[in-house]
Amino acid sequence: MSDSPTDASAHDGQTSPHGHHLRFHLPIFHRSSVFGDNWFALKAEAFARFFGTPFFLITQTIIVALWIALNTFGWTHFDLYPFILLNLAFSLQAAYAAPLILLAQTRQADRDKALMLADAQHREALALASEQRAILANEQMQKLLELLDQNTQLTALNQQMSERIEALTVQIHQHIAQS
Repeated sequence: MSDSPTDASAHDGQTSPHGHHLRFHLPIFHRSSVFGDNWFALKAEAFARFFGTPFFLITQTIIVALWIALNTFGWTHFDLYPFILLNLAFSLQAAYAAPLILLAQTRQADRDKALMLADAQHREALALASEQRAILANEQMQKLLELLDQNTQLTALNQQMSERIEALTVQIHQHIAQS
C-alpha cells in the first residue's frame, strides 16, 4: 500500500482537491497488529468473534440439550448423570475461548487506537482549513468594504461633477440668452 495520498487516489480513482478521502488513515494501513497478521492470528480472531454469534449460542444450546436428553433418558450411556464429559467439554471450550476472545479484543483495540489517531489528525486538518477559510473571508470582506468606500467616493464625485456641469450649463445658457 502506498503512503502517498496522490498514489492512493490514483490507485482507486477517487480524487479530491485535498487528495484521497482516507489520506490520514493511509500511514497506519501498513501496520501489523501486535499479534501479527498471519494465518493463525486471523483465524483465531475470526473464531473468537464467532463465539458471540446467535448461531453459535443456539447451536451450542441444542447440542447440550440433546446431550443431556440422550444420557438422561438412557438412550445412550457414554456420559451419565454428573455429565463429566460435558463438563470436560465446557472446560476445554473455556480454556480456549478466553485467550481467543482477549486476542480479538486486543487486536480490535489496536485498530481502534490507530483509527482514533487518524481521525484526530483529520479533525485538526478540518479545523485548520476552517480557520484559513475564516481568514480568507475576513480579507475578502475588508476588500469589499474598501470597494464600497471607493464606490461611495466615486458616487459623491460624480454628483459633484453633475452639479458643476449643471451650473456651467446654466451659466452658458444665461450667457447665450443675454447675447
